Amino acid sequence: MTDEWKEVSATWKGGLSFIGENAKGGTVQMGPVDKNIGPMQLILVGLAGCTGIDIVTILQKKKVTLTDFKVNVRGKRAESPPMVYTDIEVEYLLWGDDLKPKDVEQAIELSEQKYCSVSIMISKTAKILSHYKILKPGETEA
Repeated sequence: MTDEWKEVSATWKGGLSFIGENAKGGTVQMGPVDKNIGPMQLILVGLAGCTGIDIVTILQKKKVTLTDFKVNVRGKRAESPPMVYTDIEVEYLLWGDDLKPKDVEQAIELSEQKYCSVSIMISKTAKILSHYKILKPGETEA
């Protein structure tokens, strides 16, 4: 376990908008959800990115070629404060010519149960359900 602190800041930009920034200069705008990504939505984005990175890494190690990949996440929040997420659904859309369900399922399981710290942390308060679709290159997700 690392004892290195991770640091970010959020700078007020007027109204209810903030710019979040990490120590290396990465930024994200957050605020009211009509024009920005809300702070609670950032948790869902973090989950999508975390598990997505894991799955791409695992599939690359297996020499599996993806032509495209998308992670859709939606969450339902409690009705009373602190209004944490109670239910989250994750949909993995994977495009490729020779993707095998076994490889995809193993990558998802490893991410969700071992590697994705965001998923593991969120699962302490929310029920997370996931599913995947394997699509041919050029095929639409619908």
